[in-house]
Amino acid sequence: MNAQEIIKIAVEACGLEEVPADSGVIVDGDNIHKVLFGVDMEAAEILIARELGYDGVITHHPKGGNPMVNLFQVMDNQIDRMVEAGVPINKAQKALAERKGVVDRGMHVSNYDRAASAARLLGMPFIGIHTPADILAEKTVQEHLDKKLYNRPKATLQDVIDFLEELPEYKLALAKPVIRVGSPESFAGKVFVAMAGGTSGGKDVYKAYFEAGIGTLVVMHMPEDVIKAVKEQNIGNVIVAGHMASDSVGINKIIEALENKGLKVTRMSGVIDPNEMSEL
Repeated sequence: MNAQEIIKIAVEACGLEEVPADSGVIVDGDNIHKVLFGVDMEAAEILIARELGYDGVITHHPKGGNPMVNLFQVMDNQIDRMVEAGVPINKAQKALAERKGVVDRGMHVSNYDRAASAARLLGMPFIGIHTPADILAEKTVQEHLDKKLYNRPKATLQDVIDFLEELPEYKLALAKPVIRVGSPESFAGKVFVAMAGGTSGGKDVYKAYFEAGIGTLVVMHMPEDVIKAVKEQNIGNVIVAGHMASDSVGINKIIEALENKGLKVTRMSGVIDPNEMSEL
C-alpha cells in the first residue's frame, strides 16, 4: 500500500469526495505494510516507528506541511453543521469568522516543517488524517445519543454522560466526559454533537447554536474563556466528551477501514483501543 492509497481509504470511509485541506500526505512513500497511528505524531514518534521497524506514521492532528498550515480552511464545514441545527447560513458564517481568523493567524506562524523534515530525513512516509476521523466521531456519537435519547424529553445532562460512557472509548478514557456548562440535573433538551470542522468555533458559534434551539452541545474540548462566556450567556448546556476519547472514536473507524484493506495498524499517542473492553 502507498501513502496516497491510505488517504483515499480514509476519505471514502467518512463519505467525502475530496481530501480535506487539513489532511493528506505530508511525506510520500510506498510499500507500507504496518504503521503507527497516533493523535499527535512528531519527530520522537517518527523515530520510534523507525526503531521498531514500521513502514509509515499517521498523525491525527496536523503536524506538518499543508495540512497544518491550511487547518483553518476546514472550519467552513462548521457552517454546514450549524445550518443543520437551524442556524441561518449568514448568521453561521459571521459567528465563525472571528475564530477562523485566529486559527489562520496561529497556523501561519507555526513551524510547519518540524515533524515533516524529520520524516523526510528518516525516509518515513508521514500522513495526516484529521477531518475524516472527526466526521466519523461526530456521526457515531450523534447517532448513539439520538438512539438513546429518543422519546426522552426530560433527559438530563447526567443521562447524556451515562450514555456517552456506553461507548468503549469514553468508558476506557482516563479523562471522562464532564459537564462544563450546566449541572447533572439540568434538562438536556435537544442534544447536538459538534466535533468536526478543524477546531472549536468559539463563543459566538455556541451562542448561535443555542439561539437556534439546541439545548446541549457535546464537544471534544472547550477553552476556558469560552466556558466563561457561555456561562454568562446562560442559554444552553455544554458537555465536553473528552479530547482523546472523542478523537479515538473517529480514528478507530479509520483504523478499521485500513485494517480491512490489509494494513497493520498499531495505536499510540492518545488513541484508545476499544478492544480493551473485552479484557475488563
